[in-house]
Amino acid sequence: MKLLITGATGKFGTKVMEILLKTVPAEHLAVSVRNPEKAEALRAQGVDVRQGDFDQPEILDAAFAGIDRLLLISADGDNETRIRQHANAVAAAERAGVSFIAYTSLANAQESKNLFAPTHQATEAAILKTGIAYSFLRNNWYLENEISGIQGVLAGAPWLTAAADGKVGWALQQDFAEAAAAVLVGEGHENTIYELSEKPLTQEELAAALGEVLGKEVPVQQVDDAAYAEIMAGAGVPDFVVPILVEIQKSIRVGSLDVESKDFEKLLGRPATPIHEALRQIVDGFKQNS
Repeated sequence: MKLLITGATGKFGTKVMEILLKTVPAEHLAVSVRNPEKAEALRAQGVDVRQGDFDQPEILDAAFAGIDRLLLISADGDNETRIRQHANAVAAAERAGVSFIAYTSLANAQESKNLFAPTHQATEAAILKTGIAYSFLRNNWYLENEISGIQGVLAGAPWLTAAADGKVGWALQQDFAEAAAAVLVGEGHENTIYELSEKPLTQEELAAALGEVLGKEVPVQQVDDAAYAEIMAGAGVPDFVVPILVEIQKSIRVGSLDVESKDFEKLLGRPATPIHEALRQIVDGFKQNS
């Protein structure tokens, strides 16, 4: 059986490959990457490295040839770009006769008001239309997405948010990667949906947990969208990024990531890493790299 992972040189894909290579023979693994040169370390371990660009559907047939099970990792970019790219990948998987697709989707994707939801709604629909067996890994929010806020707190700033009392099921990227790997190699995951979320927390609860890890009080500064945008722009965030960050805060505020689930336990045999330990890992990472 041959397994293929797309985007295997990105942050998430790299973690998935590290996990898989501990238990799966390298000759059973293939990766589809835009730039094969970035995957030389994987090739050196015996992984089948293939060039695959979602914007070049003509080369995807070769990239997906002979693949049994596919992990389709959501690409980067705006919704319009990703919807097109994912559609190309799904169509290529169907032509190649792939028998199973695991897809990294978004929490509560079909009902979500999150700004990224249209990508995942369209991709889930495209996969369903093929009739290929699937598993939708509806990932909540990577705790690593909050690194800039954590760094700000370390520098003496308050925890800034426009999300009011909206809750988020933060978890470490490593936990999501382990869940994806478990589904790709495991049995009984055909035609499943997993809502992958830690216990949802408010911004105040996250800041309090961070304060306990740091041994100091972390004040929370709740602002409206306009003030949030102004502060982000003043901090040097690029102009095109500011509206995206504001929309993320809005989507949290309306509950798009407030999803309670035990699906991590189903896939990993344990809950996701507890929030205090997860925050400690991130903070320790700063110390090691400083």
